[in-house]
Amino acid sequence: MNHYETVFILTPVLSDAQMKEAVEKFAKVLTDKGATIVNEENWGLRKLAYPIDKKSTGFYTLIEFDAEPQVIKKLETAYRRDERVLRFLTFRLDKYAAEYAAKRRSLRASKVNAKEEVKEN
Repeated sequence: MNHYETVFILTPVLSDAQMKEAVEKFAKVLTDKGATIVNEENWGLRKLAYPIDKKSTGFYTLIEFDAEPQVIKKLETAYRRDERVLRFLTFRLDKYAAEYAAKRRSLRASKVNAKEEVKEN
């Protein structure tokens, strides 16, 4: 199994429920094909570097997962068939990138924990 990251941009005209449903759809494509989702991050509505289909913003989402190489073809076919997806990029992480992603996840988790402690006090 290889470690992969996929980032996709959804059209900004979606409601929160529609956006979450689209993310769940792609996560389900992965899990149905035997992939293990390691991390999922919703980066929210962000400005695009250049307009795509006359849109200047989009909902960014990152999913890290472990899967066999055949799964990528199925995932990218699902992206291409869904009109809500403006752009996507999927790539395999080498050992150094996987280590960096793990550090980034743990750092992010510690920041979230620190914020929760501050709220409690």
